[in-house]
Amino acid sequence: MVNHLSMTRIAAALDVAWNTANHAVLAEGQRLLIDQPSRLDGFTGFKAATTEELPAAAAVMDPFHVIRLAGDALDVCRRRVQVSLHGSRGRKHHPLHQNRRTLHAGADLLTDKQQGRLDALFADDRHVEFEATWGVYQTMIAAYRTRSRTEGKKVMTRLIDAIGTAVAISLVEVATLGRTLTKRRDDVLAFFDHIGSSNGPTEAIHGRLEHLRGTALGFRTLTHYIARSLLEAGGFRPDPHPGL
Repeated sequence: MVNHLSMTRIAAALDVAWNTANHAVLAEGQRLLIDQPSRLDGFTGFKAATTEELPAAAAVMDPFHVIRLAGDALDVCRRRVQVSLHGSRGRKHHPLHQNRRTLHAGADLLTDKQQGRLDALFADDRHVEFEATWGVYQTMIAAYRTRSRTEGKKVMTRLIDAIGTAVAISLVEVATLGRTLTKRRDDVLAFFDHIGSSNGPTEAIHGRLEHLRGTALGFRTLTHYIARSLLEAGGFRPDPHPGL
């Protein structure tokens, strides 16, 4: 089935033999799923499934999820420092809590006012651990924003090497991030070698599946579930392909 069309209908529409249409569809699937890279998010289950089912595919870890790992480490470090200083994860009058959104922005996009607030924040020696973690986060962003992918790969490689080996014992979050990036090193760096790889189609399919799962939730009989699935996919049209 392709876009709700059987192989027989595809062959009839193209006026070719069934085997010819079938080979063409399989060749396109080979191109999209195996010859082209498969971009992944940070969940290792997707990598395991891809490796098992598509051993020839190139695994590429999506930049969004790589930055998300660093952003999560930044948030964990911020809350840890706030607890050690103030006994809570953050109140509105605490400097780290006040600037929590600004701290996630790229350094090259900060306004003069925002930069001034961060300079004052990092002037406090009690925030030195957080400043180091923030520096790692910014370096990772800079690697993806370089004009040359070759240069970006060099920046990312140096970063992974630096935080994956010798890290100060006080930088707990950086050490954890370093171990994760070292483990997924090949997937992270593969992004710079495969131009145009995108996780968009995969996320789009996930979105449709999640919506279907939610709308069909609670139906106990197969007939009702099939009806809901057809409604989701537009299968109740009397003639879904009038042009054929």
